[in-house]
Amino acid sequence: MQVFRRLPPIEQRLPCALTIGNFDGVHRGHQAVLARLADEARARGLPSCVLTFEPHPREYFAALAGRPETAPARILTERDKQQALAACRVDRTCIAHFNASLASLDPEAFVRDVLVAGLHVRYLLVGDDFRFGARRRGDFALLSTLAPDHGFELAQMPTVSDNGQRVSSSAIREALAAGEFGRVNTLLGRPYTISGHVIHGRKLGRTLGFPTLNLRIPFARPALSGIFVVRVHGLANTPLPGVASLGTRPAIERDGRLLLEVHLFDFDREVYGAIVGVEFLRRLREERHYDDLDALRTQIALDTRQAREHFDYHRPSSEDSNGQQG
Repeated sequence: MQVFRRLPPIEQRLPCALTIGNFDGVHRGHQAVLARLADEARARGLPSCVLTFEPHPREYFAALAGRPETAPARILTERDKQQALAACRVDRTCIAHFNASLASLDPEAFVRDVLVAGLHVRYLLVGDDFRFGARRRGDFALLSTLAPDHGFELAQMPTVSDNGQRVSSSAIREALAAGEFGRVNTLLGRPYTISGHVIHGRKLGRTLGFPTLNLRIPFARPALSGIFVVRVHGLANTPLPGVASLGTRPAIERDGRLLLEVHLFDFDREVYGAIVGVEFLRRLREERHYDDLDALRTQIALDTRQAREHFDYHRPSSEDSNGQQG
């Protein structure tokens, strides 16, 4: 899959089948849109293309209003989003920088300058709640009037529901915040995982007797935080069991950087630079501060014991996943 960090350069602009959205989660609703897009693109001999935005428009407007805490929490890292889009047979992704210029474009100019001139759209598929342009004035009805003049086909995708509930990024954020990973996985259609490169940390976990793999979280507000039972993909033939902390490390720092720290059981290899996927299985507790390292060590030991008990309890039904335990 080709990824453009802006509109494609002029010489690489090809007629395409396009859909537009933030695609945070690339959940089952998104997957239904992308499956139809891929099929329609193949039928027309066109590449399938996704136009998405960075930052999320709601992040931009929240920052502009001086209230960044009101922006939606992020579900996926950029790496995980692009991998999920590629798995849905997307040929091209264009990540438009959402700024004042783009925010102020009226819907007609957005269609003319971005979709037609910038992306050469020939087939456009949007969701039934799609809005675009300054003040969100553009909708499907307006697109219907513009499409014939600009020479592209237009189609609409209905909402995907699960047991009467709309499959949405908001529903996933709520389930993640509550630690309801069964629900999260149902809405996503896959296990919830965060992937990234293993980076160097402060080595405090090793000092405490619990060495960790550290992954940087590249945004300010992840959709979950706390202490979790996890398993890690990418370091062995089967996933490795462990316990993880995702947050700003209030146990030892008042203003720490956002990290995902994973302690793997009976594992002490150095794997800096490796790309791993951390799959979340269960939430144990929230983060908290400790007055001294002895108290922190005691709590980590308790978290580790609870995580091991989780894997021991689930061993009969998931032996293939937990055979790496010592």
